[in-house]
Amino acid sequence: MPLLQRYALARPNARSSHKLPTPQGAGIAVIAATLVTVVLFAVVTKAEVSICVLAATFFIAVVGAADDVRSLPVLTRLLAQAIAVGAILAMWPGDIRIFPLGPLWIERGVLLLAGVWFVNLVNFMDGMDWMTVAEAVPVAGAIVTLGYLSDVPPITTIIAGALGGALLGFAPFNRPIAKVFLGDVGSLPIGLLLGWCLLELAYRGQLTAALLLPLYYLSDGTITMLRRLVTGEKVWAAHRSHFYQRATNKGFSVLDVIGTVFGLNLVLALLAIASTWVTSPAARVIVLIAGVAVVGLTLFRFSRLRCTAR
Repeated sequence: MPLLQRYALARPNARSSHKLPTPQGAGIAVIAATLVTVVLFAVVTKAEVSICVLAATFFIAVVGAADDVRSLPVLTRLLAQAIAVGAILAMWPGDIRIFPLGPLWIERGVLLLAGVWFVNLVNFMDGMDWMTVAEAVPVAGAIVTLGYLSDVPPITTIIAGALGGALLGFAPFNRPIAKVFLGDVGSLPIGLLLGWCLLELAYRGQLTAALLLPLYYLSDGTITMLRRLVTGEKVWAAHRSHFYQRATNKGFSVLDVIGTVFGLNLVLALLAIASTWVTSPAARVIVLIAGVAVVGLTLFRFSRLRCTAR
């Protein structure tokens, strides 16, 4: 904490929800705890673990740490993220596909762009105390449950469980009003690890579950970006345009927003798990529509409801 206070102090800006300078960089502890747990598990149980995933996570954490201390150029950050996501995609054999139709290079290209977007998305959405905890812990818990049901490999289950546990350990320090923030050293590798877990799920035929789990983040972040593009704003510049940020401007307290997001993600986690139990494509579409509906209602509530907000 003294080092973060000295070298990685987050001062309020156009994006911030905090009013006082607050140290950032607690992601060092979260990611270190996750990686150490996974390595120890692999050593003790002799389980197979992807060195590529661990190396990419460490690499992007180092880039995030550098950005926390001294802001890096946008292109440098994007290039580093593309290298990390690309390295993870390259480890999958070419015969493993999500959509078997069409050339492999198109699918991998789309996944590369989606992976870089998802890594940035987790970073963009980490703009309020407990927000990343409210998102990542339910997602990690659902992946652990799906691992128990044999829908993802054991090592993916362990990584999700370790990450979720590390974030729970971080939560008391980030409770409103936060004593410390994750920083890019935390949000970027968290996005990479969650994205990898979701990709594992999609590659094993559970695309509906892989879409449902991060659906709130995907919806809030993507709609906000498109809205800013339409209005001619610089999408890479700091802002407070996300639905959850606008909600606090309309009278919602931080705990109102976080409680709503956490409850929503629990519902999405249940829907994702339910989608793995049905075999009918029509039934999976219905479950996905249900997820879209509850997310849509939440976004509408954040953007419209004023009188009853506390």
